[in-house]
Amino acid sequence: MIEKELEKDLPLKWARLQEVMSESGADGCLLSIDVNLYYMTGRVYNGYFYLPAEGAPWFFVVRPNGLTGERVRYIRKPEQMPELFAELHIPMPQHLLLEADELTYNNYIRLQAVFEPRQTGNATQVIRKLRSVKTPWEVAQFRVSARQHALTYSEVKDCFRPGMTDLAFQSEIENRMRRNGSMGLFRAFGANMDIFMGSILAGENAENPSPFDFALGGGGVNPSLPIGANGTLLKEGTAIMVDMAGNYTPYITDMTRVFSVGRLTEEAYRAHQVALQIQEEVIEIARPGTSCAELYNRSFAIAEQEGLKDHFMGTRQQAKFVGHGIGIQINELPVLTPRSKEVLEPNMVFALEPKFVIPGVGAVGIENSFLVTDTGVEKLTVFEEEIISLVVSD
Repeated sequence: MIEKELEKDLPLKWARLQEVMSESGADGCLLSIDVNLYYMTGRVYNGYFYLPAEGAPWFFVVRPNGLTGERVRYIRKPEQMPELFAELHIPMPQHLLLEADELTYNNYIRLQAVFEPRQTGNATQVIRKLRSVKTPWEVAQFRVSARQHALTYSEVKDCFRPGMTDLAFQSEIENRMRRNGSMGLFRAFGANMDIFMGSILAGENAENPSPFDFALGGGGVNPSLPIGANGTLLKEGTAIMVDMAGNYTPYITDMTRVFSVGRLTEEAYRAHQVALQIQEEVIEIARPGTSCAELYNRSFAIAEQEGLKDHFMGTRQQAKFVGHGIGIQINELPVLTPRSKEVLEPNMVFALEPKFVIPGVGAVGIENSFLVTDTGVEKLTVFEEEIISLVVSD
């Protein structure tokens, strides 16, 4: 059963999609990918969501049994939909939007054969753009995730024991996450983006590049999943970057904090302060209409001025972004890159993550989630931002 507030939210999303469809000339949109189904229906099911350019949507369900509603119809296969369209007096779409960036080739070709539209558009691009601007209900979900995210981070010190590896440390944090309400599933857009509940980067492992498109890599424990913790011993002088998912509702907050085993080098503390400076300057200039490229370029300029550009967002492989949109997936629009054409809009939610890697020490820096308001940005993830010591040196 869908909560009442979400029931009010869904028609807002349908109307926004229909407005875009009208502008592009599309007369139908068919969705079947789990995150898009959740966005448009409030639940994940096996089947299809169909929205005509005018009127209410239809829900064609394969599984599970038991879903009810006057606009719900059960099917065994998509080839049954044209017959149901005729029976229900739904016009067959001539310009149909399909999830071209997410469907398998076979499913895309199959759906084209089922509907035989004169033109097919890319629903993935349309929906990702719509999802970048959040509704009031979605913003409320972020606030819940942010609160629980901070609660878990407040317990991180209790997870540490001398002599641990990064893997043991991460498993203890994951336990706290689940106890505090984490859903345990970290959704990301795009191929080759698998990761389990987040990332712990300790010491020299922070320098290890990854094939995945995350800010920092880490070697991982096996070449089949080459990212994150790799068994590094958490010894004196090690920086530990904790970047665990805030998936306490379907809407994921993103927050990174740095912990240290004893005292780090002065260079590491200085770099961390530069990251905080970058964050403050971005907060100062970010508002509706600010270009995402400007936010990246300003961040990089500060790193360069401070003599840290070779450590900014990695060393052996440097990420070319300093932030990204968040939502049902961790990597939504907009993306803060030097060549981005996107600008901030009210009710976008994005993560800002200026980070530095210091050889021999590890990664330092900060990441927080921000809501774009009418006049600026609001920090959603509120927790101690200085480097937090896990062990007090003698």
